[in-house]
Amino acid sequence: MKTSTSTSLRTPAAPNRGPLGTLALAVLLLTAPAWMPYVGGYNDIASRVLIYALAAMGLNLLLGFTGGLSFGHAAYFGLGAYGVGLMLKYGPPSIPLALLCGTLLGGIVATILAPIVVRRRGIYFAMITIAIGQLFYFVAIRWQSVTGGYDGLTGFTRHPIHVLPGLTWTLDSTGFYYLALACFAVGAAVLWILLNSPLGHMFVAVRENQKRLTFLGVKVQRYAAISFAISGFIVALAGGLNALLDNFTSPNSMANTLSGDFVIIAVLGGMRSFWGPFVGAAIFVLVRDYASNMTSNWMSVIGLIFVLSVLFFPLGIMGFLHHRSTKK
Repeated sequence: MKTSTSTSLRTPAAPNRGPLGTLALAVLLLTAPAWMPYVGGYNDIASRVLIYALAAMGLNLLLGFTGGLSFGHAAYFGLGAYGVGLMLKYGPPSIPLALLCGTLLGGIVATILAPIVVRRRGIYFAMITIAIGQLFYFVAIRWQSVTGGYDGLTGFTRHPIHVLPGLTWTLDSTGFYYLALACFAVGAAVLWILLNSPLGHMFVAVRENQKRLTFLGVKVQRYAAISFAISGFIVALAGGLNALLDNFTSPNSMANTLSGDFVIIAVLGGMRSFWGPFVGAAIFVLVRDYASNMTSNWMSVIGLIFVLSVLFFPLGIMGFLHHRSTKK
């Protein structure tokens, strides 16, 4: 491969240069319920940051590391949410089981659709994902007997998790935050291990030069489909957590506007950076929360920040910081 490509193949391992930064982030997240009130925050917004960060990191596996722009990943986010809601409403009151079912629902659908979607590249790939996302969105609206239609799915709530006999994990705002943090840690660990494995380096090779891989006899579509499927599982897990956070889900959790939000988050934080989507999610959720309290046109604020980011930080915030550190 070209020199630039071989350099890019080392991209997934980039976080290894900053173990202290990762440790600092872990301490920051573990202690968030203690310091959030002093900065005007609260546990639910911290949980939302983790959920959106997990979804954006799942999407970024496909977008930033495999090179596939999807505007339909909210479909798997919504499937995960509906899977959790339906399981809690009609099944046993088990949060772990509900999360498992929601993740499997969204992930399996993504796995089934992946071989179809990856048959095209570029703009055609993006258009197919939009079409699939709209398909599930309108199914959620029309299938009122199951999904509740426009009114959404209600009638379920968070239940305590019985960890051990005599030990119960109560999912109040603080307890749920740590559940979201645990799921975020698991998802991030899976992505970390994957991206630093030979499979992860193959994903980057697919992003860099598909034609050369094809000439070498590599089945490019197979690896793109694997990336798409894994991405769907991670996003579905985030969707299930989102349903638990709100004790509610609706077709809006499948809307293409939410898919666009995930893309904005990934690009804002840095697509080529492992922690970029987390930084983007923190900025997006916090700005949305505070701007919506001041103006009904909060989307304009998000749009302005995104435009400025693209103009002045084309590699994203984390990409910009990494570039500055390597120049010193």
